[in-house]
Amino acid sequence: MNLSVNSSDRAATEKVGSFSMDHVPRAIFRLPGARRRILILGVGSLAKGLCQVLLSRSKVFTDVVGVLARDGMQVGDDFVGMKIIGTMDQLLDIVERHHVDTIAVCLEDRRAVLPVQMLLELKGMGVDIWDGHHLYEEESGRLPIDELKPSAIIFSTGFRRGLIIKTVKRSMDLLVSLIGLFIMLPVMAILGMLIKLDSTGPIFYRQVRVGLRAQPYMIWKFRSMFIDAEKGGARWTSERDPRISRIGWYLRKWRLDEIPQLLNVIKGEMSLVGPRPERPVFVQELRSVIPYYDIRHAVRPGITGWAQTQFRYGASAEDAHVKLQYDLYYVKNLSLALDCRILLDTIRVILCGHGAR
Repeated sequence: MNLSVNSSDRAATEKVGSFSMDHVPRAIFRLPGARRRILILGVGSLAKGLCQVLLSRSKVFTDVVGVLARDGMQVGDDFVGMKIIGTMDQLLDIVERHHVDTIAVCLEDRRAVLPVQMLLELKGMGVDIWDGHHLYEEESGRLPIDELKPSAIIFSTGFRRGLIIKTVKRSMDLLVSLIGLFIMLPVMAILGMLIKLDSTGPIFYRQVRVGLRAQPYMIWKFRSMFIDAEKGGARWTSERDPRISRIGWYLRKWRLDEIPQLLNVIKGEMSLVGPRPERPVFVQELRSVIPYYDIRHAVRPGITGWAQTQFRYGASAEDAHVKLQYDLYYVKNLSLALDCRILLDTIRVILCGHGAR
């Protein structure tokens, strides 16, 4: 059998589009889980946020090659710790030269500037092409709410809660809460005595919170503040808040003040896992300044949540803005597996005492 190939046939074989086989993107040979070499298209706010997220991660997993702009005058400029290394029309050459295997499209006006033909060619060569919003979500565990258009949520394949998931989740809430209350009764009795000895006032603290479908309900907690803590009106908790009692500081550090909320779970007002419920006064303030805020009320609020395990204690509108990104990620991707991960992460957070205030 003749296995020889003439020079013209070899040249035709080695050329695919404008790429030669000597420069086939590494995506074809990259092992699952190997480090990604990422190129970002665009210099808008989404590109900026994605750059910050990727640079905050270990370089063992990601390597941001650079950023491409539309305007050649920007080439060489610094962009949140990265360099703008070229323009859109240089895309093919830059992918070859820098061995890019992942491209994140973060263009604000895609209809005008999206290099469709080049992206199709790269896709055929094995390069991963990601929508910037989706890559941001995957890498950060939160939704970029400031960049999302309503259609991205309306037509999303997420935000689904099937009957089986809802039934199993509610059953687990009831089972764990009943067992937990029974086991924690001696601990609750001791905590009640310590609270009474530490400061005057009731053992338990009741407060109106906003729950499922934005309906108000009364939350139960162990009292961790002095009884006149809010005589000047409602305000965010601050670091070293003087309103917190001595025993209250330990209750918050180890999340023990949340134990009575198992009663709320049994009543169906809360779940073990979900977005943390806010007070009506803060909900009114936040829904007016944070886009898509009310979507968090599509599920029952939780004793613990994705935002609580991934972000610090929220004590401002700015913190609430970031935490909502985590909450919407949870609502979009709600699953029993995610709930289990959050519960395990909660145990880690409690044992380390992180985020308490």
